[in-house]
Amino acid sequence: MFRFDQFTMGTCYYPEHWPEEMWHEDLMRMKKAGIRVVRIAEFAWTLMEPVEGTFDFSFFDRFLEVCQLTDMQVILGTPSATPPVWLTEKYPEVLNAGPDGILYRHGGRRHYNYNSALYRAKCAAITEAMAQHFGQHPCVIGWQIDNELNCETDQFYSEADTKAFRAWVREKYRTLDALNEAWGTVVWSQIYTDWEQIHIPRPVINKAFNPHYFLDYRRFVSDSAISFARMQADILRKYRKQGDFITTNGMFDLDNHALTQECLDIYMYDSYPNFAFALDRDPKHAADLNDRKWSKHLTEVRSVCPHFGIMEQQAGAGSWVSRMEGPQPRPGQLRLWAMQSLAHGADFISFFRWRTATVGTEIYWHGILDYDGRDNRRLAEIRQFGEDLEKLSGLCGSPVQTAFALLKDYDNVWDARTDVWHRRLDRASEPEIFAASQLSHTPMDIVYLRDDTPLSSLRSWPVLFYPHPVIMTPARARVLEDYVRQGGTLIVGCRSGYKDIHGHCVMLPQPGLLSDLTGTDIREYTFVSPAEEETFCRWGKLTFRTPVFNDVLGQKEASPGADDFQVLAAYENSYYAGGAAITGHRFGKGRCIHVGCTFTRELVRELFAYTGILEPFSDTVALPSAVELVVRESGTGQTGAGQTLILLNYSDTAQVCEVKKPFRSLLSGRCLEGELILPPYGVEVLQ
Repeated sequence: MFRFDQFTMGTCYYPEHWPEEMWHEDLMRMKKAGIRVVRIAEFAWTLMEPVEGTFDFSFFDRFLEVCQLTDMQVILGTPSATPPVWLTEKYPEVLNAGPDGILYRHGGRRHYNYNSALYRAKCAAITEAMAQHFGQHPCVIGWQIDNELNCETDQFYSEADTKAFRAWVREKYRTLDALNEAWGTVVWSQIYTDWEQIHIPRPVINKAFNPHYFLDYRRFVSDSAISFARMQADILRKYRKQGDFITTNGMFDLDNHALTQECLDIYMYDSYPNFAFALDRDPKHAADLNDRKWSKHLTEVRSVCPHFGIMEQQAGAGSWVSRMEGPQPRPGQLRLWAMQSLAHGADFISFFRWRTATVGTEIYWHGILDYDGRDNRRLAEIRQFGEDLEKLSGLCGSPVQTAFALLKDYDNVWDARTDVWHRRLDRASEPEIFAASQLSHTPMDIVYLRDDTPLSSLRSWPVLFYPHPVIMTPARARVLEDYVRQGGTLIVGCRSGYKDIHGHCVMLPQPGLLSDLTGTDIREYTFVSPAEEETFCRWGKLTFRTPVFNDVLGQKEASPGADDFQVLAAYENSYYAGGAAITGHRFGKGRCIHVGCTFTRELVRELFAYTGILEPFSDTVALPSAVELVVRESGTGQTGAGQTLILLNYSDTAQVCEVKKPFRSLLSGRCLEGELILPPYGVEVLQ
């Protein structure tokens, strides 16, 4: 994988939006602010192929001449996210369609389908022509494939997609008997007798779709996006200079791990924490961590690529003329959010965008500069962040230290897209585990589990949370057993292990393949109805809510004796009062804790304490809940050995912190110990 050897700051620039006489001044102002890289061309297909088969790169040749004069580096985007009007009008089969079959027409972006053979050929042609022309250019350091794969929509209903889906399932199942078995088509007389009867999932009455069919559709959409990216990556590799990277941006509904492994040299994310404050969201239902939630997204990005980049970092209010109204970032927030990205592992941070557009859909998606182009407070913060990067150079590439990991897998992520029971569990638990991690300063990682995940990939963490692994496979159950047997602690929640890889409910006592590990046998379970009283459990002297869903946890008959199985908490009310709500089971050198409900931050904090991972850095620093703590290892760069603490204040008020050992501020150079006051939206980096 590609890694930046130093922190690098960039911005997104659209030379086609501005008069050529502005280019030189813009690039020089960028350089003065510390910006060294611009991303260009990802929406400029028509400029490079104005008519079919005629390529003209003179416009970007002129821009790259200015880049050479100003010593500006460039990331070139392939323009397949916005096909030209000549293409979509002449070949409407390249267009995506809605579930009703009506084509999406020209005028937006991402209105194509991945599986049109003709569209893939046209994309291959423009990609090859670009790569041949620009591949050896000295200013070019990297290539971005398309823009935000599966953004705008991740549903595809064109005729080309139906044909591709039919081929995909035929390759996967080989026979109609196998397909009918996997999809459970005996229900409601859905049995297929000919491959031609299979289509992309179409609208059905009352949304009563086949969940097993739809689960495979989600897998197909992911594979289609990856195949489309791989086609472009294979072309770019033929022409790029040695050392130039291939990437793409965003984190949308596809297997981003497979995308990165098969197609990319480095993965990049688009980080917009200001979405948390959008005006079209009901503040009564806004999560209390607001922009801080982006730390969870960044943690997930780090699971895809440990040393990643940010292709689009929030620089101003984000909104289109049609949706997503949002406020301007408050003073200090741009630097805070950029440092948030850096703290969680980003070595490259590119702000979106340099100038705010004066025409088009994104005239309200503000960049660093406003319409008038004058210096402003946002540019001042970018300059300050550029100075920060120079002072933090030794941290580039250093690992993030965490106390535990949250396990996920794509099968369960996609199942929750379809299954409303599963979705309700995930939406309740994941944010609460993250909130407990943040508010107690117990840093977390995210790890995606696969059938081929080796035990060595899990050993780094003494505790793993796997909130609701509804789908479980024998291979995953085995690696989890090996992890616990060798001394790890696994914590699983309610509704675990009751489906197989096709989404069928298994005819086993719950939690299915996990029952040997948990030592439990579930005979009673229910949603907690909002029409009835809230349920609680008692753990020692503490009482905890047991929301959303309750499994009543019995002991598996064939499990070891009482010394190996322990009821940690019992339900206090409802008709199953006295039944086990939380259990512990020793398994080899480790243990498995089974939680019979969804997770709350209060319960997760108690689990942190019980497993011995709560506040692992409390002997070093004491922080208020409004401040996030991220710890990076030192010693891999120029700044020496030890730990580096990154403190991020998301509050609009000053926060009082206590530094318990002598540290040096990498930002100010001062030696610090004792009381430390972080200003509103302030940051500090201590080593």
